[in-house]
Amino acid sequence: MSGTGAEAVKFLSPAEVTEVFERFKKANPSPKSELAAPNPFTFLISVVLSAQATDVSVNNATENLYKAADTPQKILDLGEDGLISYIRTVGLYRTKARHILALCQMLLDRFGGKVPRTREELESLPGVGRKTANVVLNVVYGELTMPVDTHLLRISPRIGLSDGKTPVEVEKDLLERIPKTYLDNAHHWLILHGRYVCVARKPKCAECLISDMCKHHGVAL
Repeated sequence: MSGTGAEAVKFLSPAEVTEVFERFKKANPSPKSELAAPNPFTFLISVVLSAQATDVSVNNATENLYKAADTPQKILDLGEDGLISYIRTVGLYRTKARHILALCQMLLDRFGGKVPRTREELESLPGVGRKTANVVLNVVYGELTMPVDTHLLRISPRIGLSDGKTPVEVEKDLLERIPKTYLDNAHHWLILHGRYVCVARKPKCAECLISDMCKHHGVAL
């Protein structure tokens, strides 16, 4: 992607990109998803629930849910009202409950109750889009994917990693610019950076590990 005009992104050089991720790696060598789930199936459910919701709210709702139901059949056995009783505090819970029940049925009917491991199969599931599929492929199966959520869409231009305007454009830029050696953990580092340091309205530049390289230091884009 190439920016034009006064709003063009100043990109980090390849050496700077490497330095950015070396610093993230040194500060947090083994970043993990903040979603709490006991198995791949429940992780998929948590990611579906996390759309337009915080990980904290999802974890609060699923702590008791997964004690009662941690397989597709057990979720189906709850029924819509039973499932809603656990996830009512999560945004868009009614729509998500319907998606999750349909997803569970499809897992049983088409995938033997297992979480599929291709993007196409994952995206065929109700409530699963490209970002959710990328998260599952990365966290569950170790694929070098780049899930782009609102944090990555916002901070990638601010840092100088992309000038993309859509999740797919940013994903493409990040996969091209970030060395493969960092891709296993790169989206975790960027999400955590956007969630806790490079926040939307008033970025915490004084706490930032990469403020000396950031192309929009202190600017709330």
